Amino acid sequence: MSGSPGGGVQAVCLGHQHSMSRLDLEELAEIELQRDEEEAATLGAARRPSVESTAGQDPALSMNHPFYDVARHGILQVAGEDHFGRRIITFSCCRMPPSHELNHRRLLEYLKYMLDQYVESDYTIVYFHYGLSSRNKPSLRWLQTTYKEFDRKYKKNLKALYVVHPTNFIKVLWNVFKPLISHKFGKKVTYFNHLSELHEHLKCDQLAIPPEVLRYDEKLRSLHKGRPLPPAKMPPPRPPLPTQQFGVSLQYLKDKNQGELIPPVLRFTVTYLREKGLHTEGLFRRSASVQTVHEIQRLYNQGKPVNFDDYGDIHIPAVILKAFLRELPQPLLTFKAYEQILGITSVESSLRVTYCRQILQSLPEHNYAVLNYLMGFLHEVSRESIFNKMNSSNLACIFGLNLIWPSQGASSLSALVPLNLFTELLIEYHGKVFSAQDTCEGLGAGSAGDGAQNSPSSRGLTAAATAPAPGVGRETPLLLAMSR
Repeated sequence: MSGSPGGGVQAVCLGHQHSMSRLDLEELAEIELQRDEEEAATLGAARRPSVESTAGQDPALSMNHPFYDVARHGILQVAGEDHFGRRIITFSCCRMPPSHELNHRRLLEYLKYMLDQYVESDYTIVYFHYGLSSRNKPSLRWLQTTYKEFDRKYKKNLKALYVVHPTNFIKVLWNVFKPLISHKFGKKVTYFNHLSELHEHLKCDQLAIPPEVLRYDEKLRSLHKGRPLPPAKMPPPRPPLPTQQFGVSLQYLKDKNQGELIPPVLRFTVTYLREKGLHTEGLFRRSASVQTVHEIQRLYNQGKPVNFDDYGDIHIPAVILKAFLRELPQPLLTFKAYEQILGITSVESSLRVTYCRQILQSLPEHNYAVLNYLMGFLHEVSRESIFNKMNSSNLACIFGLNLIWPSQGASSLSALVPLNLFTELLIEYHGKVFSAQDTCEGLGAGSAGDGAQNSPSSRGLTAAATAPAPGVGRETPLLLAMSR
C-alpha cells in the first residue's frame, strides 16, 4: 500500500501546501504529532520513550564500542534478510530516549557508521514509527540535514523503505521533504498500517520488533472497526514434496537424494558460479527479481531442471544459494553453536583458528561436510578478489547471518561482529580449519591442480567436499581490527 502514508488514519487537508511556509509545516507537524500521542493514549499505549531499551540492552555490546552512547539504546538493528536476499536494517522510534538524553549528531554519525557496512550491497530498511513523540523527536532541520548527508552512496542500493504504523505526522513530514525527494526514491517507500501486512514481504520472526510495537499493533488490530482482525494468512501446513529442495532439513535432502551429502541446489549453484562467476564484481552482493527467485525455487522443488543460462544474470544463482541456506529449518552452523561462536572475540587472535576447529568438531557430520564444501568454494571466490572485489571479509559480512542465527529472535548488532569474524576465519583459513585429516575424497570443491591432499575422514563421512588449502594470506581488515 505504497503512496498513502496516512492510510487508515484521519486525513489532513494539505491542499494549500504550496503556499505554506516551512515554519507553517513545522507547526503543523507538531500539531499532528500531538494528535498522534493523544490517539495512542486512547489506545492505552502512550508514546513515551522506551524504558525497556536499556533494561533489555544487548549483553554482548562492549562499552568500547565507538558509538556505545547511541548503540546501547537499541534504536538500530540488523535483522536477517528479506525475500529478495537483501540485508534488513530496522529503526525503532520507541527506542529513542528523550532528546536531551541523546546527541542527535552522534545518532546521525552512528547511522552512517552502521550503513557503511552494508551499502555496497542491496539492503532494506524497516522503520517502526510507533514511539515517536514530542519528547524524543529530532528537529525537522536535523531530518533534512540527515537526508542530504545520505548521498547516492546510501540511496543507490537501498531497495525498499518500509514504514510501519504511519500517522498523519508522516504525511506532513513527507510534504516537508517533498522538494528534496526524487521520484525514484519515493517509489522505494511502502507504508504498512499493521505488522500482518509486513509479513508478506519479510520473515517477521527475523526482525527485532520491540515489544512496545507488538503491543501497539495488537491494540490497533483489536480495535479495527470495533472487532478483532482475522489472523494473518499463513500457508496451511503440509508435507514437503519428495523433490522438495528449499525449507527442508539436510537429512531430508540426503534421504531423498540417494545418500548424497551435498544438497543438489548447493552443488548446482556452486558449480555454475565456479565456472562462470568467479570474476564477477560484487558476486553475492546483488539481489534478484523475487518472481525469478520463486520461479527457480518452484522448479527445484518440483524436481525440474534449471538452466541458469536462460536467465542471463550471474547474480541469480548467487541469490538462490543464499536463499537455500536462509530457508534451512536450522542454520548450517546449528543453534547449539551460536553462543560458542559469539565467544570468538574473547579468544586470543593466535588461537582463533584452533577455536574454530573445536566448534566445528561438535557439528553433526552432515553439517560439517556441507559447510566444508561451501567454505572451500567461498575461499576460491576470495582468491579472485582482485577481479570480483569479494575478499573473505566482504563474503563474511554477507554469509554470516546465512550460516548462523539464534533459535529465538534475531541477532543483535553487536553479535554481528563475532558472527562475521567467525565466518571470515572459516573462509580465509579454510585449509587450516578444515585440515586434511578431517576431509575425504569425493566431491572436490577445489579446482583441479590445486594440489590439495585428501584422505579418508576420521569423522566417518562417506563423502565430503574438499577445497584448495593454500598458504595463509594476509589478514583482512576485519581480522586485523579484531586482533587488536
